[in-house]
Amino acid sequence: MRILGIDPGSKATGYGFIEQQGNRLIHLDNGTIFTRSQDALAERLQQIYQALCTLIEQYQPQAVAVEQVFMARNPASALKLGHARGVALLAGINAGLPVAEYSALQVKSAVVGYGRAGKNQVQHMTKTLLNLPEIAQEDAADALAVAICHAHSHHLSNKIQLQRSRS
Repeated sequence: MRILGIDPGSKATGYGFIEQQGNRLIHLDNGTIFTRSQDALAERLQQIYQALCTLIEQYQPQAVAVEQVFMARNPASALKLGHARGVALLAGINAGLPVAEYSALQVKSAVVGYGRAGKNQVQHMTKTLLNLPEIAQEDAADALAVAICHAHSHHLSNKIQLQRSRS
């Protein structure tokens, strides 16, 4: 299964593509969609949406996983983050893909084994788990971590469904 992980943000949206082949996770691509803070929010959201749609068309994932909103101290920042998340969800759904959402705690637990892990720990573990030649940029590493979380979660839910159907 090919998975697109997304770490949404209005200034920087990280993305990461992985392929799950049995128990193996294979890195396909990662990066960050940067927008200019001096541009209007609507224009930045359009840039994010168009870039995600292009990436989805190029890599043809079977699933999209998006990190959920955390509670920011600044309400204006939280709203902008929510808008960016909405655009990411819309890009996946409009492409006809199943879209899953995971909290930062779930993502960090799946990748590092500790829900309160720091950004650098997530970066190091994504490098290790995906056998990357170098540590991915912060937003891209977070997106890869979301994709890894989905791969683990999807694999577990499939096992549970299989066990239930045998009962």
